Amino acid sequence: MLKSIETGDPGPVAVVNEDKYIQHNPQTHEGSEGLAVLFQRLSKTSPRVNIVRAFEDGDFVFAHTEYDFSRRNVGFEVFRFDNGRAVEHWDNIQARLGPNQSGRSMVDGLTDVVDRELTERNRALVRSFVEMVLIDGQLDQLTNYIDKDAYAEHNPRLADDVSTLRRALQASGKSFRHIDYHRIHRVLAEGNFVLCVSEGNFKDAHCAFYDLFRISDGKLVEHWDTTEMIAPRSEWKNDNGKF
Repeated sequence: MLKSIETGDPGPVAVVNEDKYIQHNPQTHEGSEGLAVLFQRLSKTSPRVNIVRAFEDGDFVFAHTEYDFSRRNVGFEVFRFDNGRAVEHWDNIQARLGPNQSGRSMVDGLTDVVDRELTERNRALVRSFVEMVLIDGQLDQLTNYIDKDAYAEHNPRLADDVSTLRRALQASGKSFRHIDYHRIHRVLAEGNFVLCVSEGNFKDAHCAFYDLFRISDGKLVEHWDTTEMIAPRSEWKNDNGKF
């Protein structure tokens, strides 16, 4: 379905159950008709779609993707399925930036899923990290979660050195944090990969944070993310909300 963005072919969109479909991209109309129209419009920009990583968690499929439309973007796509058809969709897309200070792009790195028997343990680890460090700001706990000797950072503004993450998360001025996580909405996982969907502020703008982590030996060893500003409600094309 995602690859059909390149051609505008409405056929693959039939995987969507339009009677049940709930669209959470605020800029897309409800239902599969909205997707078909969107894909046809995007196809006129000679787009390229590359699905870098794809995972399954029960009724959910989530993918790490890169898009080349009129500009290059990186995103995460999440679909919920019911009886083999897509019934709900979320995404988070930002402009592709980088490489970062460590020479990494927003999408390179390992892709293979392993340790499926550790899925729930890894899910709990990421939830704990986001709650304790990113939301509560307990930065002294960073190295309890992150393997500082093996950590690979793909955020275009950061680097592998955990100290850059610490500085980015530290409060400035009167306890103002440029990166300010408020709450977790969903944690999806398969094996050694975990995607956390959160809400908060970036430079005082209301944003959605999608953070994908790779875990090895009980610690976070690789991280990719996208940050997308949430449009004002007056600009939404559906009423389902970003989350």
